[in-house]
Amino acid sequence: MKILLIGHGKMGALIESTALAAGDEIVAALDRSNLKGLAGTGAVADVVIDFSRPETLSDICAYVRRTGTPLLSGTTGYTGPQKQELFALASAAPVLWSANFSLGIAVFYRLLTQISDTLKPAFDIEITETHHNQKADAPSGTARLLLEAIDPKHNLTPVYGREGNCGKRDPKEIGIHALRGGTVAGTHTVQFFGPDEELEITHRAASRQIFVNGALHAARLLPGRPAGVYNLQEILFGE
Repeated sequence: MKILLIGHGKMGALIESTALAAGDEIVAALDRSNLKGLAGTGAVADVVIDFSRPETLSDICAYVRRTGTPLLSGTTGYTGPQKQELFALASAAPVLWSANFSLGIAVFYRLLTQISDTLKPAFDIEITETHHNQKADAPSGTARLLLEAIDPKHNLTPVYGREGNCGKRDPKEIGIHALRGGTVAGTHTVQFFGPDEELEITHRAASRQIFVNGALHAARLLPGRPAGVYNLQEILFGE
């Protein structure tokens, strides 16, 4: 597989080394210092893999529209309008965006879609995520992904932490809490608090390698698909 890699930080560098070890080709590895080189680059890759920053989006979108190259993006921190800009590429190429490419998180999401409606009427729900002290955005994209699995119709009110005399908990709220420290690769917990019982589901990432492995696996399944927006559930489970 020929890969045009956008973003060459820790994740990008690990994607590069893992892909090369698997026999893939990195036709170019671009970051903020040389991203303008995209403007003069043709359709040279099977897939664009983007793990960069939100401010690179416009350049990436221009390239994908011009070349029709499939795009796999793991960039987080997008605003609402930026998400719309990203998904508007559906007319030009297959696009897969996910806040988390680990297989475990994909199963976590799937499980939440199956159990949440049963528990929501009687259970309070809280989401907690923990990441290393260098992470820039909060809550994490994965926490937002899990929130979407729990409440796809947006009937609950997200409460991002609590402070002061905030009163008793509203049954229609869902708490979302971000912890930052050390070198934690990523821990996500969803807790369901019911009358006299509690259900807790936790996923722990030991390293970034799980995200890289999942992203490369999904990237190999993207070329050849019709133009459109895909999610990881569709790619992995055929939904």
